[in-house]
Amino acid sequence: MSATRTLLLEIGTEEMPARFVAGACEQLKDKVEKWLAANRIAYGEVVGYETPRRFTVMVTDVSEAQADINEELRGPAKKIAVDENGEWTKAALGFARGKGLSPEDLYMQEAGGVEYVFARKHQAGGATADLLPQLQDVIAGLSFPKNMRWGAYDLKFVRPIRWMIALFGGDIIPMELTGIKTGRQTEGHRFLGKSVAIETPEQYVSALAEQFVLVDPEERKERILRQMKELEAEKGWVIPVDEDLLDEVIHLVEYPTVLSGSFEEEYLHIPRQVLVTSMREHQRYFPVENASGELQPHFVTVRNGDARSIDVVAKGNEKVLRARLSDARFFYEEDQKMKIDDALARLENVVFHEELGTIGDKIRRIQDGAAQIAAKAGLSASETDKLARAAAISKFDLVSQMVYEFPELQGIMGERYARLAGEDETVAQAIFEHYLPRFAGDILPQTNEGAVLSMADKLDTIVGCFAIGIVPTGSQDPYALRRQASGIVQILLDKKLAVSLSDLFAVALDILASKSLLKRDRAEIERDLHDFFALRLKNMLQEQGVRYDVIDAILTADASRVTETLARAAALMADVEKEAFKGIVESFNRVNNLAQKAAGSEVDTGLFETDAERNLWNSFQSIEEKTAPMLTDGQFANVLATMAELKPAIDAFFDQVMVMVDNEAVKQNRLALLATIATFVFGFADFSKIVFA
Repeated sequence: MSATRTLLLEIGTEEMPARFVAGACEQLKDKVEKWLAANRIAYGEVVGYETPRRFTVMVTDVSEAQADINEELRGPAKKIAVDENGEWTKAALGFARGKGLSPEDLYMQEAGGVEYVFARKHQAGGATADLLPQLQDVIAGLSFPKNMRWGAYDLKFVRPIRWMIALFGGDIIPMELTGIKTGRQTEGHRFLGKSVAIETPEQYVSALAEQFVLVDPEERKERILRQMKELEAEKGWVIPVDEDLLDEVIHLVEYPTVLSGSFEEEYLHIPRQVLVTSMREHQRYFPVENASGELQPHFVTVRNGDARSIDVVAKGNEKVLRARLSDARFFYEEDQKMKIDDALARLENVVFHEELGTIGDKIRRIQDGAAQIAAKAGLSASETDKLARAAAISKFDLVSQMVYEFPELQGIMGERYARLAGEDETVAQAIFEHYLPRFAGDILPQTNEGAVLSMADKLDTIVGCFAIGIVPTGSQDPYALRRQASGIVQILLDKKLAVSLSDLFAVALDILASKSLLKRDRAEIERDLHDFFALRLKNMLQEQGVRYDVIDAILTADASRVTETLARAAALMADVEKEAFKGIVESFNRVNNLAQKAAGSEVDTGLFETDAERNLWNSFQSIEEKTAPMLTDGQFANVLATMAELKPAIDAFFDQVMVMVDNEAVKQNRLALLATIATFVFGFADFSKIVFA
């Protein structure tokens, strides 16, 4: 076994946006691991460290030499490798030359009953230290959500590079990017620390800690949470920790110290969401509650530094927050003077999309769509009336000053302002709920009115975009159509609404067509929509642990009724591992294979010539009748079990009946019988997709 050393790479930059930091480090880790593997260099643990000014990879037990290559190579067959005189032909010599070998390295060996030219190739591994400078290309090849160029350099990077460390053990790996050469010098905390030389990778973490830089984000997180707990115990507070905010703060600081501040109680009259959003979005502050969950006139924040002069820092933060809250109070008070009808009139001049009209146009489409979906979903007259009002005013808060300042409060302020304006409680709630779910794991609408309005709004956006040619591809989804489609699926499941995706698409397409907004062929749009939503269902089924072949079987058959689709998948998963199920599937597939040859599906019982035909037809009719109420009630496990009762009649049919006979009428009748059964059975699932070991 060759000797090993630790590899250290640190890329020092100007401050990166917090949301880029972890991703930059993870990408460097991944690329370094792949580079080591591709170059046959053995290694141990790969650890990443990151702060706003650096991202680092440390790899332990990196072998000092590549692994040797010992491989047996097969060349052309003997008949073309050796001439009549027993000499190597051009084909054999070309094979040797292409592999860097001489003719003396070639030999004959049998493989699969045929003799081939073979050769053994040995290539000694090179020194790792000679290869490591290639990591310069790995670093230069990193990609980021947003890039910068600086000076006269062509390299695009997340932020300008200011220093680089590249060590293999105690040796510097020579590399250079944008005029920055690798060395062993790194930078401590911008204000509290100083530059420090890293002699060996093992010193890296402790040396920077002495310079007030905690390079491990988990260590910074633990420090923040520990100090928050101490503050809670000291003050008798409860500090609710928003994980997304905490993650952002961790990547904004290198040496975190928690501090608190206060603001005037009069600001507590502002809605809680406004206060919390002002603190979180503008200042990265954590709110403070009492034991009852009531917001208190205090906040908690994290300083990038130590505790020196912490009281001065707190006062500065209080001053900044006071200005923010004063603005928020002004916006809130001014918004309450706004009349809903006036706000709606202003929406006529706010563009939703240049090809789909204004927000006012969108509201009218939502009103129409919501009314049609409500009728299909069976909402009561009272619910339909409230839904109509909620749809009409659903977007009025978009022109409020509060939502202009904090777009994430859309719907939240709409609900509050509607309530203050005297709107019905359910109407106000539906205004908030029609934005749900806003993200993965978010709550779903509780009211039927909110659920239908949410679907109508999302459907208008999705189908409208598809209609004008905006279809998500790869990672590109600027209108968040995937998230909105998932939201529709979740709502259909949660509310168990008996509305198919096909019906929903038809509603939206009819409305868009009436406005002359379909810029593509309607049938093509529908196909794209079904494929798009099928992928959302596929993701959902995968998350539930459904086998890939079961997913294919279910989605190929029918994915229009969401609740039924998931229930059919669950029923199939319950049976697919059973030993007897393989035989049932084989019988179903045998029916389907011949059914493909049928010219039609009209069955004439007068053309039956055997008892096996009559028995299969009678069994099918009986089972079709028995399963009808089961399908209505969603008893899909019972449907599957009942369909399995067809197996004996199917097997007897194939044992006793010749389908492809000379009599064309009899042949087509037998094929029609099989086609009728296949349509019924494969409407549940495409059993040909099921894979058995």
